[in-house]
Amino acid sequence: MRVVAGQFGGRRLKAVPGTKTRPTTDKIKESLFNIIGPYFEGGNSLDLFAGSGGLSIEAVSRGIDMAYLVDRQGLAIKTIKQNIEVTKSPNQFSILKRDANLALKQFSKQNIKFSLVFFDPPYKEQKISDQMASLKKLDLLSDDAIIACETDQDAKLGQQEGFRLVEKKDYGITEINIYRFGEEEHG
Repeated sequence: MRVVAGQFGGRRLKAVPGTKTRPTTDKIKESLFNIIGPYFEGGNSLDLFAGSGGLSIEAVSRGIDMAYLVDRQGLAIKTIKQNIEVTKSPNQFSILKRDANLALKQFSKQNIKFSLVFFDPPYKEQKISDQMASLKKLDLLSDDAIIACETDQDAKLGQQEGFRLVEKKDYGITEINIYRFGEEEHG
C-alpha cells in the first residue's frame, strides 16, 4: 500500500495486521480519487472506518486541510498513528478511537463540518444509509460535500435522501458509490 499522489505521493503505508480490516487497494484508491476530484482546495475529511488511514492520508496529500479518522479497533488506531508518522504532518490529522455513531454525535457537539466523507466499513456491518442520514441530521456536512462509499456487491445503496448519486463503479466484489450532498435527483 502506498500514497498514490500529492505531497506524500509514493510513501509506503502499513496495513492493519490480522483479518478484521480490508485495506483499499491502490487501484481502487486511485480510481476513487479520479472520480471525486484528483485534488482539493482545503476542507475537512472524515473516515468513519479508517482502518489503516490510507484514504485520509491520500486526501490530505491531495489538499484536504484536516482529516478526522475514526476506528474502534486498537490495532487500527496503532497502524493509523504509524502511517501518519510517514507524512511528517501529524497536525493535519485527528484520530479518534470510538464507535462510528458515537463519533458523529461528538463531532456534532464540536460543530465540525466535513466536505469529504469516506465510508469503508466492514462489509458485514454496513449501516451506511443510516449514517448518511445522521450526517445530514446532525448538520455535519458542508454544502456540496462528497460522500465516497466502498461496499461489497450486496450492499445495494442506491439513492439516498438528500444526496445525489454521482457515480457508481464496480471492481470485482467491491463497489464504489459517490454521492454529493444537497443535490437530490428529481424525476
